[in-house]
Amino acid sequence: MGKLFDYADRYLEKSSWKDLAMIKFCLFSIGVLAGMRIPEKNRNRACCMAAIVFAATYIPLMAKFFAVVMEEDK
Repeated sequence: MGKLFDYADRYLEKSSWKDLAMIKFCLFSIGVLAGMRIPEKNRNRACCMAAIVFAATYIPLMAKFFAVVMEEDK
């Protein structure tokens, strides 16, 4: 677990405010998906939008995170 926190610390050192904003959007969108308390008529649209935002933010964030993890292993 401590190694994961070390990776997270190094990730944050190499991150800009844009990366942190993407993390917030990513977490917000997954929260919307998890708490679908939206009226039935708007639920599909909200789900699709949240899934798009989640994918658009999660993929680049994880790519950067794995690059940081692999950097130490070299």
